[in-house]
Amino acid sequence: MKFFLLIPFLFLGNTKVNAQKMEMNTDTIGNNSKTDNIYSRFLFGDSLSSTFCIVIKKGVKAHKHQFHSENIVVLDGEANMQVGDVNWKIKKGDAFFIPKNTVHSAQTIGNTPLKVLSIQSPLFDGTDRIMIAP
Repeated sequence: MKFFLLIPFLFLGNTKVNAQKMEMNTDTIGNNSKTDNIYSRFLFGDSLSSTFCIVIKKGVKAHKHQFHSENIVVLDGEANMQVGDVNWKIKKGDAFFIPKNTVHSAQTIGNTPLKVLSIQSPLFDGTDRIMIAP
């Protein structure tokens, strides 16, 4: 009987080890990027969600995602952000949500690139991105 009580704890211990392997320091991501504007690095994901670190030097043109939503955490920089009909200035430490099918864009402010953590659900593969004509 004692053996059966230990089984759930063995799985919990194994889960913790796996979770520790799925961590990433985002401080240096994109620092040496040669891209003119956007550098995106996939960090983790499964069929339910995906996490990216995205560095934006200039801006992101207006677009929407037909099937997935995004949670954004600003890690560095500043930008003028538009989500739907709402415009505001985003900066390091800000977090916000972009519902699916909602037009959004960003224009960086200053010389520091905008660096964000983007958590998208379900898994983002780029096929549902719809660009909006200016």
